[in-house]
Amino acid sequence: MRATVGDACQGTARNEPPGAGSGNQARAPRLPGNKRRAKSKDSSYHRSMRLLLVEDDPRIARFVAKGLREHAYAVDVATAGDEALYQAEINTYDLVILDVMLPGRDGFQVCRELRKAGRRMPILMLTARDAVEDRVTGLDHGADDYLTKPFEFRELLARLRALLRRSGELRPAQIVVGDLVLDTAAQTATRGGRKISLTAKEYALLEFLARNAGRVVGREEIAEHVWDETFDPFSNLIEVYVNRVRGKIDAGCTKPLLHTRRGAGYALGSAEDTREPEATAHPSSRASRHKGSGPSSRKADA
Repeated sequence: MRATVGDACQGTARNEPPGAGSGNQARAPRLPGNKRRAKSKDSSYHRSMRLLLVEDDPRIARFVAKGLREHAYAVDVATAGDEALYQAEINTYDLVILDVMLPGRDGFQVCRELRKAGRRMPILMLTARDAVEDRVTGLDHGADDYLTKPFEFRELLARLRALLRRSGELRPAQIVVGDLVLDTAAQTATRGGRKISLTAKEYALLEFLARNAGRVVGREEIAEHVWDETFDPFSNLIEVYVNRVRGKIDAGCTKPLLHTRRGAGYALGSAEDTREPEATAHPSSRASRHKGSGPSSRKADA
């Protein structure tokens, strides 16, 4: 990460290795090798988002999900058509990546059912078949774009950005909250000119809070947008990451930016400018899915 040194705050950020490892090559798709979080020209302008990846090939699903997570996306994976429809019913997604060849209901049927249910998120369909008829069928069933396997991972990223741009989900490439500056293209953060070393998940959390600066954001909303379906609602993982981020952005500064509102959530900005959280439009069902689970204190991944 690069930043110019300023004098608004004192102290230096602790160095910490990125949370995401390097990607390896796969036959389809191909991930760029030995690249850390989005520092290339491919990773401009996206915010922290939650995607649904529907792919029945475990190897492809693993590589695609890993690559997307390294670019600060939260990713849920479904391996069958009925599972995809269930996930879309109980969760709110910003975009769906949908394979055509699925067990049970195929991708065309899933796409049609999603549109029939009023789901308006962009849908990118994946297929190993390059026939024009297949592409026409997918688009006629409500898909927004089509990508043929095998494909380069950077092309997938570019198509995701294009779809999100059309749906109005993109935001300015730079976010400023007080003297805190986030560069969403490079996924870097500085405060008062001091660079802040962040892991992929820490950055995703900070960017989501910055997008909602001045508003108290609850745990449920953070979990929905920053974590995927594997998140345990009974864990203290969010608190651990909030404390990590707070320690990094507020270190050596007289005015803290990250505040905790007990019983309500967290807010980024000056304490007097924060407002209470709004009613959640799409309540999460994660807690109900984890009923019977005891509290856990999972360690945060670096």
